Amino acid sequence: MLPVYGTVKGFAKLFAGRWGFHFALEKLVCSTGTMSSIRKASKAAAGGRAHKERSQPGHRARYGLLEKHKDYVLRAKDFHKKEQHIRKLKEKAASRNPDEFYFKMVHSKTVNGIHRDESGGKVYTQEELKLLRTQDVGHLISRAQSELKKVERLRSSHLPITANDNKHVYYVEDGDEVEGVRERAENRPAEP
Repeated sequence: MLPVYGTVKGFAKLFAGRWGFHFALEKLVCSTGTMSSIRKASKAAAGGRAHKERSQPGHRARYGLLEKHKDYVLRAKDFHKKEQHIRKLKEKAASRNPDEFYFKMVHSKTVNGIHRDESGGKVYTQEELKLLRTQDVGHLISRAQSELKKVERLRSSHLPITANDNKHVYYVEDGDEVEGVRERAENRPAEP
């Protein structure tokens, strides 16, 4: 039998050059006696069948899906993360200053261990709500009236718009030009 060398690389170098890789592999298997591990490694390298985890046995189907290792790892990481967060919060609470004061503390209180702000807003009575609604309506009416006045002011400042928009409007500076423009407009042929 061939002697066993320290590493697979050393053994492969020794025999691969003389007789080829397959012969070296065969000699390696014979000398080490681990044929099954090399067969598994060669299958994995060649893209062999992937390892599948088992499913939930039939008699335990009522418990749901069987938790796989990767699911357990995610669940454990999440658990430890939450555990560390709670530990940090406990450390903060233990090391806090009891004389600490913020002005927001005046307007807040603790309900069942949860901080609540008391600035929820003023509570109005029915009469106050009616008054506010009438004030809102009055404000809207006054705004609408002011907008209507603005529109009327703009209309009155511009030339009046007549019902017949097909007429030409002529602009003249002197009274002498008015007669000339009037004569041209009258002599113009009628539009169909």
